[in-house]
Amino acid sequence: MVAERVIFRKVPEVTALFWVIKLLTTALGESTSDYLVNDFNPYIAVVCCTLLFVGALALQFWFRRYVPWVYWLAIVMVAVFGTMAADVLHVVIGVPYWLSSAVFAAALVVIFWLWHRVEGTLSIHSITTTRREVFYWAAVSAAFALGTAAGDLLAYTAHLGFLAAGLVFAVLFVAPGVAWRAGWLNSITAFWISYVLTRPLGASFADWTGKGQDTGGLGWGDGPVAAVLAVLIVVSVGYLQARQRRESELEMAGQAAK
Repeated sequence: MVAERVIFRKVPEVTALFWVIKLLTTALGESTSDYLVNDFNPYIAVVCCTLLFVGALALQFWFRRYVPWVYWLAIVMVAVFGTMAADVLHVVIGVPYWLSSAVFAAALVVIFWLWHRVEGTLSIHSITTTRREVFYWAAVSAAFALGTAAGDLLAYTAHLGFLAAGLVFAVLFVAPGVAWRAGWLNSITAFWISYVLTRPLGASFADWTGKGQDTGGLGWGDGPVAAVLAVLIVVSVGYLQARQRRESELEMAGQAAK
């Protein structure tokens, strides 16, 4: 069966740099989505980003091992698409943020339940079959959409503003890691809680820097903020790609010397 095809590790190690790039991608997703739908035809922007999202995921599934630039390209497109999906529900359809947050939270719970029921674990270190990778990306997509709706819920509906909401999410993001260190949470639960929270955390600070001063932002503009974030991501992922290449070369040299 294709769903049970064994593959090599398809996700990166969870390090400090992983979290840094993850937060950059969530911020980029927010600023890029807002820039595209506000400065260009929103319908064309949504269609184009949907196609890019599908293409990036297809590329990720096509490779049989973790490739930094492929993986993070998929994450970036999930961030942009997830932001647009949540915004479409609120802006176009009129779904309130509390309801969309509840819907996306329920979807994520169902995905986790199915994943654990079928595979017996939610560990990202177990992503060694195509079926598990499908569950992983379904959870990632739902997590991004949930984070977007939850971030807007605090910033807009609760009237906290971008900076205050960002500070709240920063505390919530760190809390699972502290709980894990103290032995109160297992590593898998702590990881996924923090993973979901990276979305509203990054988006809140992207909005704070990009949005106008009349809405509580610094007024730098969504476009410039997105450009800076994109450069930082490219540099970080380029470093990971170069490091992976060096490690592969050293491994091949070691095998040749035996």
